[in-house]
Amino acid sequence: MVKLLLAKDGVDPDLKDSNSQTLLSWAAQKGHEEVIKLLFVQDGVNSDLKDNKSRTPLSWAVGKGHEEVVKLLLLLLVKNGVDPDLKDNNGWTPLSWAAEKGYEEVVKLLLAKDGVNPDLKDNNGRTPLSWAAEKGYEEVVKLLLAKDVVNLDLKDSNG
Repeated sequence: MVKLLLAKDGVDPDLKDSNSQTLLSWAAQKGHEEVIKLLFVQDGVNSDLKDNKSRTPLSWAVGKGHEEVVKLLLLLLVKNGVDPDLKDNNGWTPLSWAAEKGYEEVVKLLLAKDGVNPDLKDNNGRTPLSWAAEKGYEEVVKLLLAKDVVNLDLKDSNG
């Protein structure tokens, strides 16, 4: 169905809905790998368009724990020069989402990419490490601590 629509002249794959989400964003959120592959074949697909919450397709895939989609997006997005650390309206990066949800494999994927900063703070001064620790995700905490660049002395807005 998507393939047929994309083949029509004048179809804009970056058209946004009322929440400013594109087809790529929805495909990432719902875990539809094949749709994502079809979209990246299209010329002119903007892979880092933000919605009204400033979330990107990568942010949605990570937040929903779609590991295979995250792998695909990281491969395609980084190849296209997209920043894997783009923040949403709350200052959350994709790594923040993965750490807060306890998605170990997704955290591994993100930490393996150049340009992912595990110390970026959200709007409340929270880091991915602080979210994982608060939620009790011991393996995620270990993964984050294994990155030598993690600063253990960072404080959130509550101290």
